[in-house]
Amino acid sequence: MSLVIRDVSKVFDGLQVLQGVNLKFGDKGIYCLMGPSGTGKTTFLRILMGLERADTGEIKGVEGKRFSAVFQEDRLCEAYTPLDNVMMTADRFVTKEAARGELCRILPEECVSRPVYTLSGGMKRRTAVCRALLAAYDILVMDEPFAGLDEETRGKVIGYVREKTEGKLVILSTHMEEDAAALGGMVVRL
Repeated sequence: MSLVIRDVSKVFDGLQVLQGVNLKFGDKGIYCLMGPSGTGKTTFLRILMGLERADTGEIKGVEGKRFSAVFQEDRLCEAYTPLDNVMMTADRFVTKEAARGELCRILPEECVSRPVYTLSGGMKRRTAVCRALLAAYDILVMDEPFAGLDEETRGKVIGYVREKTEGKLVILSTHMEEDAAALGGMVVRL
């Protein structure tokens, strides 16, 4: 079943953040939300996940769906290791060994067992991406998931996301046309 957004609007403190948004997403594929800063991409994603309420409009097709997310902030438990962070939200079929293997695909192996607070921003970002991908979900939402990654690492993580989300519905925000192209995603302008 597809996801349909009809006339969704949101105002914060008298400022219109979203106005009459109408979109339709298929049940699988990568959709890249694009638009200048301040066009409401993050707000839209938060409304989609039920973390904010729209002032008007409706969203059909999310009933009973499980979301996984990469937020703009990494939202990791800093005192725990990347492996611990991934296992906190991992699908029940993901073993600790499998999670370690997945982390090692996008992080240096010596980082997997260190406390997150000792890692660089880019390493934290990759941990957040891996955590979201290994959770049980029907819809993956990613808000600027590749921010702070150098070009080589960005390419590696984009390839990883593409591989791990095959056949899934992914809705992500990005400012980079190159990200959308590398993901093979459909561009949706807000």
